[in-house]
Amino acid sequence: MDHARSTISKIFNGEPRSYTRFNLTQNMEGENSQVEMKLSSDMDEEVGGNGVGEDHNHAKEPYVVHRPAGRTPKSVCFMVATILLIFIISYLIGYLSHRKKELAPPSCSRSTFEESITQGSVKMEADPLMDWNDVKRLLDEKMSASSFESAFSDFASESHQAGSAGDTVLAKKVLRRFKEYGMYTWSDEHYVKLVDPPASGSNMVTFKGSDLGTLRGYLAYSKTGTAKGAVLHGNYGQMDDLRKLQDKNIALDGRVLLVRSGKISFAEKVANAAKLNASAVLIYPADDRGIGGSTQLFGHVHLGSGDPYTPGFPSFNHTQFPPVQSSGLPSILAQTITVSMATTIMREMEGKNAPTGWRGVGKLGDNEDMVTVEVNNVLAEKLIVNVFGVIKGFVDPDRFVVMGAQRDAWGPGFASSTVGTSVLVELARTISDMVKNDGFKPRRSIVFASWSAGEYGSVGATEWLEGYLSSLNMKAFSYINLDGVVTGFPTFKASASPLMNTLIQRTLREVNTLSDSGSLYSAVPGLNWEAAVMEPLRLNDPAYPFITFSGIPSVSFRFTTEGEEYPYLGTLDDTRAKLYGATSNQVAKLAVSAGQFAGRIALRLVHDHLLRLDVEKYTRQIRTHVFAINSKIKTVQSMQPQLLPKSLSVQWLMSATGSYSRAASSLATEIDNSNLEDAELCRNINDRIMSVERDFLSPYVSPRETPFRHILVGSGSHTLKALSDHLDALQIDHSDANADLFRIQFALATWTIQGCANSLAGEVWSTDNMI
Repeated sequence: MDHARSTISKIFNGEPRSYTRFNLTQNMEGENSQVEMKLSSDMDEEVGGNGVGEDHNHAKEPYVVHRPAGRTPKSVCFMVATILLIFIISYLIGYLSHRKKELAPPSCSRSTFEESITQGSVKMEADPLMDWNDVKRLLDEKMSASSFESAFSDFASESHQAGSAGDTVLAKKVLRRFKEYGMYTWSDEHYVKLVDPPASGSNMVTFKGSDLGTLRGYLAYSKTGTAKGAVLHGNYGQMDDLRKLQDKNIALDGRVLLVRSGKISFAEKVANAAKLNASAVLIYPADDRGIGGSTQLFGHVHLGSGDPYTPGFPSFNHTQFPPVQSSGLPSILAQTITVSMATTIMREMEGKNAPTGWRGVGKLGDNEDMVTVEVNNVLAEKLIVNVFGVIKGFVDPDRFVVMGAQRDAWGPGFASSTVGTSVLVELARTISDMVKNDGFKPRRSIVFASWSAGEYGSVGATEWLEGYLSSLNMKAFSYINLDGVVTGFPTFKASASPLMNTLIQRTLREVNTLSDSGSLYSAVPGLNWEAAVMEPLRLNDPAYPFITFSGIPSVSFRFTTEGEEYPYLGTLDDTRAKLYGATSNQVAKLAVSAGQFAGRIALRLVHDHLLRLDVEKYTRQIRTHVFAINSKIKTVQSMQPQLLPKSLSVQWLMSATGSYSRAASSLATEIDNSNLEDAELCRNINDRIMSVERDFLSPYVSPRETPFRHILVGSGSHTLKALSDHLDALQIDHSDANADLFRIQFALATWTIQGCANSLAGEVWSTDNMI
């Protein structure tokens, strides 16, 4: 540096000696790095007088830099080269440090999930909005029936059960597609407990000492062992069905319950039977499903989702938890049988006549109709992989909508997995192309997820939710489920968080029917579209854990046949030919419509300044529950005054309901009057909208013991429905009723609603807390 200072002094010789500074600034990732050079008067002896003892008075006489003798062209070139070298070195340091970050690999591990969403994204202040009509047009133009036919062929597989080699092959294929589309990709590994059929032989069912035949189908997570008891028909195994048996003075203690599939999940059938002390459950295909007499059924009986041996926490290989089991695992045996086997049993059953309306059931069975059930399933730890790709947002890249589909199946699984995976990949291709080639710039990110172990109870998806719970419920604002989107036609059905109902209605107006005779909305029968289209969320819905465990507004939908269910789900006959036959060869066109519906919902959520989630929709649902609870409390106070005193009032629950209603209305007014150009204001409003679903998760119950914590659509004693049911039990002074427990649940539900209202109101000084 001394040499550089000397050479620069030579360039500027002849000037008055002064303090001079040069700033050489190189922009490196937005930071100012300065190279400072000082030409100072420190070296008096080198550039001052040349006589020893000469008087140097700094105050009276300025220093002068003398022209050195002997300056040559060679020395001038050396000086210029030195200066250029300093500039080049500074530039290279800045450039290389910037490129090192920029060239980081796009895939990431579990520990870098957050970086995969935000890495490389630039927060833009400029408005990237494309006209919504152009967005819809591009989406429609890029999706075609021919592209789906090709996707079906690419992702169809005869064998891709969770954790198998076939499942891994499909995972790599999906990941490769995401990379081809230029998306940031990553994968997520979990070691989970899955269930295989017996390693040798098979499960067994005998009736009156005779073996009913070979059983290939089985129910994962059933208790293993042997159970023996008199058979009893239970229709669909719903609690209403079992109460009708009790009305006939038929006890279920020790009985083997024979039920048909449908209405509710396998897990709920088994749980209902266990509550009434049955010893085992046999499930056969409903006789109106139209499938062959020898068709085997597959499924699971875990009353929950995810790996039941790591309840409430993720199945990562590095976690060290003591052995624990989900409370949703059944305490009794369960096994599927064929229609032919069920017919053999029912043909010889005696006992009382079946209740009216139990079509196809004659006698219910008596104590002589003995059945033995033997279950020898094998529990195995397996590695499953979830695959992800993300299209990053340009304004709020850390906020995202998730679109997902299960990849595995018991057999071919064409309707259960192939179609959904194809819709997922085709949407990824279409939207990626819109961003790369058409100038579409989503404000927020879109995550595409391919799940494994969906057939075992949304295991892959739930483990991901458990692994990233603290991040997801603050960042993910919606989930769109693509499983089973085509099982028939032309009827459209959906189940969703009430927050999404208005968006669903608007989207139905924008997607045409297959005949282009009008929109899907115009084809809805009756005047009440919600009654015709919307179904309640059920435990076996893949969107269920997203809402009830993580507090993420979600939607599932499907094209189906009115009044009929696709009979081949959960069987080895779920093939391409069967689904084409059930839809008159319209599967590819229906997949286009499904893609247009899901794509429009996702694009609307990432396109607009404000999230299209209607917080006022929950007001009606809360009020309905509160009205029922208020009426039943008064009834109990009248009939059982010793249980609930008159001092117990519903006033505070009503006040909390009113607080939520006012906060929702106030936010709607604020949205109407908001300045959409104010990015900070929009983000604040969106955060408040996103908090609603999350704040309906009861903070007073354990995610491990009670994972589905949502008080409105969840499952457990903390829900408003459970409060209403508890009042029914108190009314008849049932042995399971507990007045003190009810009052605790009642108070906690009240505070959960009030807390949600406070959060929705915004700042703490804006809360409407009258309690």
